[in-house]
Order: sequence, then structure tokens, then C-alpha cells
Amino acid sequence: MSAHLSPAIAYDPVAGLHIREISHRPAGPGEVEIDVRAAGVCHSDLHILTGDWPSDRPLVLGHEAAGVVTHAGEGVSAVKPGDHVVLSWFAPCRRCRKCLAGMAWLCTGTQAVANTLPDGTTPITDAQGEEVWPYLGLGAFTSRVVVPESAAVKVPDELPFGIGALLGCSISTGIGAVMNTAGVRPGESAVVVGAGGVGLSVVMGLRLVGADPVIAVDLSAERLVAAERFGATRTLDAATTDVAAWCQEELGGVDYAFEAIGSAKVIETLPGMLTSGGAAVLVGMAPADATGAFNLFDLADQGKRILGCNYGSSVGAIDIPKLARLYLAGRLPLDELIGNVRPLHEAAAAFEDLRSAVGARTILEP
Repeated sequence: MSAHLSPAIAYDPVAGLHIREISHRPAGPGEVEIDVRAAGVCHSDLHILTGDWPSDRPLVLGHEAAGVVTHAGEGVSAVKPGDHVVLSWFAPCRRCRKCLAGMAWLCTGTQAVANTLPDGTTPITDAQGEEVWPYLGLGAFTSRVVVPESAAVKVPDELPFGIGALLGCSISTGIGAVMNTAGVRPGESAVVVGAGGVGLSVVMGLRLVGADPVIAVDLSAERLVAAERFGATRTLDAATTDVAAWCQEELGGVDYAFEAIGSAKVIETLPGMLTSGGAAVLVGMAPADATGAFNLFDLADQGKRILGCNYGSSVGAIDIPKLARLYLAGRLPLDELIGNVRPLHEAAAAFEDLRSAVGARTILEP
């Protein structure tokens, strides 16, 4: 057991958010040890703090990150020490029926969502030798992680670590929702409700594929201005506009309506925004027990669809390098998604940034 202790941003059901000294055991077979250089602060971390997604055990938070491989365990072939990598929180097993069918985002063999490594264990202990668990199999709010090989995706060395961190979750989710889940084509119309980090990524994806018009909806004037920078052709203030009525009156309904908040109340309004044959895309993650009601006759009669979107229907090993290349080619203005860059010990302030919608995404650097 490595005795090297480093600070980590941890959460447990009793102590709440705190800094805990932890150590990682060395990487075993099929595992990779990574020096973390940047980690993004995401609403999925906030869902743990607010109790929307209850946890029964202490967790090291953080699940979108980038860094440098320091050690590759026995049998690892995809990466080697010195490689720059983006961490993909949904480490697929690559053996189940969904993985073999090319749908790694629906992997039934992953243990990441149980906050463990593939064998059900944790590589992390605290100063007292007590087990602490990696959130979504990563636990990236610290200086070093041990992850399964399928969670470490090699990217070009010139990709900035802060951008890489965001590719691991919010950007893959938002752009993937457009390209993979919905399959939006040039000239199709779309509305995006919620212009936070994921919503702005959806807008960026819509511009990338040539959608038009692209309407962004939010309550924050600051976020709507940002949405225009990322490619929205029109913005609407949800406080003063009935978005569904506007979409029908102005456009006869849109081809796609994306929701990037996770609000059941908002999701219920999406089908009303659509033209016949249109699709509502649920990108935001609602609380675990949330339900919604729809006009079922309208869905059937008008051939409307409701598409669930998990992780942008992305295969990390394929989609993350693709997005990295698009960024490096100047096709994705990802730098503007980064708001504050804070040292790791300012995690509490970073969560406040998220709650109060300051900036777009906060990056923590160990």
C-alpha cells in the first residue's frame, strides 16, 4: 500500500463536504495510474451534495478530469506512461451485449455507477486505513487516481488539460446529444432549454452540424448572451415567454427540443415545442424518482418522440479523441466554456459557482 497521502475533496453522508487525506494503492492488472492535472465541477457532483442522488458511503468526488499516465498495470495496451489522457467516467466493460453492439453508454457490466472499480473494490484509503470510494469510478478531485484501462482515453499532447477535463463529461454529453442521440442534420431546427455547461455544449453541437434556427432558452440574461456566442441564432427568456407557444407560432414547431436542466416540470413542456415527427431529447439528469406527464394522444397522433440521452450516447474511446481533434482544428470554441480556474482546496467555492451560475464551468487544479 502506498503511504503517500494527498488531499482530496470528499463527501460522506455524516460529515458532508470536506478535505480528506487519502492514498491510492498501485495500479493492478488492467488498471492505469494517472497524475491529475485538471478536473471539472459538474452538476452530477452537486447532485450528491444536495442528496438528489443519495450515497451510503464516503466518496472522493470528481468525475470529469484529464492528466498524464504515470504507470500502466499488467496487460494495459491502450496507454503508456507519459500519455496525456482524458478520464471517461462511464468505464465500459467492453464485453456485455450493449458494448459489443457499439452502445458502450448503455454498458450493463460497468461498476462505475456503483462508485467502484470493475472488481467492486476501491483503490483509496484514508490516513486511518478506512476505505473511501471513487465517485463514478474516478474520484478525480485529488492529485492522483487509479482507474480501469477503459476509463483512460489517449488524446493529443497539445490539448489543454482544462479542455480535456470537460471532454470527459459535459462536452461529450452535450455535443453527443446532438450528433449521436438525435442525429440532427443540417438545416433542422432546434430549441435548447437550459444554457449551463451542458446546454451550451448542445448549442455548440447544433452549430457544428449546421442546425438552423437554434433557439436557446434560460432565465439568466448572462447565460443567454453566452448561448449567442456559442451559436444560438435566437434567445428566449423563459420567465417572460411561453416557449412552446412561441415555437408553434413562429416556426410551426421545432424538429428537436433539448432539455439540459433535469427539471420534470420543464421536460413536460418539450413535446408542445415540437413539429410533427419531432423529438424531445432529455439531456439533463432528473432526480432519481422524478416522473412527468405528457399528452399521449398528441405524441401518437403527431409521431413525436422522446429520446433519453445518457452521456450523449457516446463511446469515450471514439468520441473523446474526435472532439479533441475538432477543438484543435478550431471547430469548437471550448475555451469560452471555462469560467473560473481554482485550486483544489477551493472546491466549496466551485460548487457555489455552479449553484449561482457564475461563469460556465469551474476547473479545479491540484
